[in-house]
Amino acid sequence: MCGIVGVLGNHQVAPLLVEALKRLEYRGYDSAGIATVNDGRLDRRRAVGKLQNLSDLLVHEPLAGRAGIGHTRWATHGAATVANAHPHRAGAVAVVHNGIIENFRELRAELTAAGYSFESETDTETIALLMRHALADGKTPQEAAAEILPRLHGAFALCFLFEGEDDLMICARKGSPLAIGHGEGEMFVGSDAIALAPMTDRVTYLEEGDWAVITRKGAEIFDAENRRANRAMTRIQVDATRIEKAGYKHFMAKEIAEQPVVLADALKHYTTGGAITLPEGLDFAGVDRLTMVACGTASYACHVAKYWFESLAGLPCDIDIASEFRYREPPLSEKGWALFVSQSGETADTLAALRYARDKVARILSIVNVTTSSIARESDLALPILAGVEVGVASTKAFTCQLAVLALLALKAGFDRGRLTADQVADHLATFRLLPGLMNHAIGLAPEIEKLAEQLAEAQDVLFLGRGAMFPLALEGALKLKEISYIHAEGYASGELKHGPIALIDNRVPVVVLAPRDHLFEKTVSNMQEVMARHGKVLLMSDAAGVAEAGAGCWKTLTLPQVPDLLAPILYAIPAQLLAYHTAIAKGTDVDQPRNLAKSVTVE
Repeated sequence: MCGIVGVLGNHQVAPLLVEALKRLEYRGYDSAGIATVNDGRLDRRRAVGKLQNLSDLLVHEPLAGRAGIGHTRWATHGAATVANAHPHRAGAVAVVHNGIIENFRELRAELTAAGYSFESETDTETIALLMRHALADGKTPQEAAAEILPRLHGAFALCFLFEGEDDLMICARKGSPLAIGHGEGEMFVGSDAIALAPMTDRVTYLEEGDWAVITRKGAEIFDAENRRANRAMTRIQVDATRIEKAGYKHFMAKEIAEQPVVLADALKHYTTGGAITLPEGLDFAGVDRLTMVACGTASYACHVAKYWFESLAGLPCDIDIASEFRYREPPLSEKGWALFVSQSGETADTLAALRYARDKVARILSIVNVTTSSIARESDLALPILAGVEVGVASTKAFTCQLAVLALLALKAGFDRGRLTADQVADHLATFRLLPGLMNHAIGLAPEIEKLAEQLAEAQDVLFLGRGAMFPLALEGALKLKEISYIHAEGYASGELKHGPIALIDNRVPVVVLAPRDHLFEKTVSNMQEVMARHGKVLLMSDAAGVAEAGAGCWKTLTLPQVPDLLAPILYAIPAQLLAYHTAIAKGTDVDQPRNLAKSVTVE
């Protein structure tokens, strides 16, 4: 959500800013803009829609200057218009902002009373006017920042640029991530390392409440109490930040295809022979409850893992949506652990939930794809999923890698708690190593799925059904279809069908049934028959035995490899992803950047 970039460079920065913003497109946005200082003069350009619109504008109205800031905006306060696009300017100051200022109404009223007028509907313009007001009182930019930042309530990442100052940026973070990049006589600011990777591999991550005064000589960092702070500089792996489609039409297609490889990498990282290799001290023996917290797709991964932890380890589990968790003030056990799952590691609600749980549980764990993220840094132990950069807004490879790491944790918990022997763990791992090959087989179903997706694209409503650990996968399959095809879809536990959703069934409603031939198969098929008796169009996903037994009379069937129960949710995620992808293609929607959605949700 929203991308920020800033450059104090030795060359013209407008092309650099636009290129860096392109690397942040995956975060989601609906307008973009840049501002520069040239010969002391501050100017800006803004455009609604894709970055190409901003690029076209810059051809006709170029911006010179070696100092600049840029922004991709995902609309919160105010519609996607040029007036609401960033950077916002007030007199001699321009600012870009990621986040939400919760007390902007009070600040806006104060500024209006002081004689200032507003040009936009945004909370961000309030920040620019506060800075302008402080500068008008004779304060330096640094003094003004120290004065106004404590007055901002909510979440923000900010970067300021000042007229007459071509060697100065001021940036700050509270709740939203921000990084400073170090070059040779150049300095950079970015929402994440991906934006900065082409320009530098040396990065300093600001901590909560930090703000910094940046010149080409370096950065002076202050904490929330305005005390000088030393923050470590780290080197990023440039290869790990590459964003390329590698010949695929969409990033989502590429990331679906990458799943066998990245999952194999995760298995290699976390296993040795027949044993699971996790950090020392990670022992579930004395844990009395596991609380898992996440949002969206990551939450569904937790719901699958609940079945694993409880069946394999006998460990009671609670699942919470992060946006609800802390507001209901849940009672937490001092002997319990809390586990937070987030692809970006910057999800605002999940991070807030982690901070709520900090002193209430024995240990904070996280499962993330970005090991330098806020959630990773604030956890007692962060476990990487090793999926690599995921650009598509609809998560694919991150979901299956999250499931893989959660499954390994559940096996470790089962061993620690005496529910599984070393030999049983080794047997599970032996079958786990077959999974990448089975995933390749599932990916090979793409041509078949593409054909049936052409018919599915005509539906207005789709239901997904599953039992046991396949029920959360039904939720995930429905979410994927909604996200990128804009078809209304819902996932249900198949046994709940008769408790209401069956009223929706007719010959125009496709019903996707996720049913490997397991111990719950007969019950799932019974529910499927209820759909067929009401002329519902059933798409059955099962293995060869399941299709042979129950495929007759179905609208369509997809035959997947036979797989152990533990691994079925991971394998069956692939055809669900492909179904959403090809349906979206058939409908002509924007697969990688679906409307209204953001990859990294950094506001509550």
